[in-house]
Amino acid sequence: MPGLRRQGKSTKNPSFMSHEFIIQNHADAVSCVMMVFVIGLMFQATAPYASVFVAMQHQQNTTMEDGASVMSNMYSYGWKDIFTTVFYFMLCIVVHAVLQEYVLDKIVGKKEGKLNRRMHLSKIKHSKFNESGQLMVFYLTSVIWGTSIIMSEDYISSISDLWHGYPEMHGKLPFMVKFFFIIQMSYWLHGFPELYFMKIKRDEMPPRIQYTTLYLIFITAAYLLNFNRLAICILVLHYAVEFIFHAARLLYFADKTEIANTGFMVWNVLFVLVRLVSITLAVLTFWFGLPKTSQTGIIFKDGNFNTAFIRINCLVACCLIQAFMMWRYITFHLKRLRERTAAAATTSSKSKIITTPSKKSNKDKKNKRTKEDDISLLPEADQNTLSDSGLRARSKRK
Repeated sequence: MPGLRRQGKSTKNPSFMSHEFIIQNHADAVSCVMMVFVIGLMFQATAPYASVFVAMQHQQNTTMEDGASVMSNMYSYGWKDIFTTVFYFMLCIVVHAVLQEYVLDKIVGKKEGKLNRRMHLSKIKHSKFNESGQLMVFYLTSVIWGTSIIMSEDYISSISDLWHGYPEMHGKLPFMVKFFFIIQMSYWLHGFPELYFMKIKRDEMPPRIQYTTLYLIFITAAYLLNFNRLAICILVLHYAVEFIFHAARLLYFADKTEIANTGFMVWNVLFVLVRLVSITLAVLTFWFGLPKTSQTGIIFKDGNFNTAFIRINCLVACCLIQAFMMWRYITFHLKRLRERTAAAATTSSKSKIITTPSKKSNKDKKNKRTKEDDISLLPEADQNTLSDSGLRARSKRK
């Protein structure tokens, strides 16, 4: 059962409903809650209520030529998506626990709350290893899934497809597109309770809360404003680069330094390129494409948010988040450069300290040899006198 053995520090069972008990058994408890909704689908009386949590909601109707209305394969968004997001939020918690216990802990060598010597990781590195392992799997899955959607829906046949047909064609979401956004919001939402379940330290929480909140805000905004095509394209590009970074970090923790350095070099190049491409796509969509069909006001019934105020704010938000990531990227590399310079200065100073005694010893040896040469130049009687005085001094010391 996931979560039962993963976090335990001892073989003793913790007290009921204590913090340790909740952390150890949170995945099992969430699994039981999910089973209630799944079992509810089997009975006619509870199926309508359970389906609100499990199935995609707000399926649109299509009017036929004879006036009949039939259900189509297209969806929109609405308030019932909250219940669906809650269900898949719980699913993400369970998947996180299973991946942690049966994959990451096995790689590190963690058993019954203790680490063996398979990988020599400190507590901080172990926490980063778990973070990168979880994110790498999510990023890879999202890249494959998002690429499949882009190819199947033909979003990139022309750059104008990013804004063409807004909002009529953008407000009608295929099943896979809607499911993709529900999973994205559920995953980043589950990151907040995982800070407690994974026992993340206080000093490690701020950066995780920061990027989790930013992901959740931007993905939710794109979903509600019907800018889903642009969002999918930017997410696929960004997730692909982040996957390379976390894969390289895992290789670094596994002592595969050469391969990890190559991965970091690839990430350094692609990170900058993806920032430029993301800003370019945002400018083309919000500054050149959507203004052609701009409206004076928001039309909630049609899902039309194509107003100058919203477009400018969305463009500014996209540019600011890309600039923020570039600023973090530059400060990170400047910090690494300062650390390397300081380390090189420390190494050179240590080498000077080590070489100084050797020079002094060589000088003493040279003075000794010079003194012996001076003695050898004296007459034989004086040499005997010096040697006799040396013998007397030694005998007195004895």
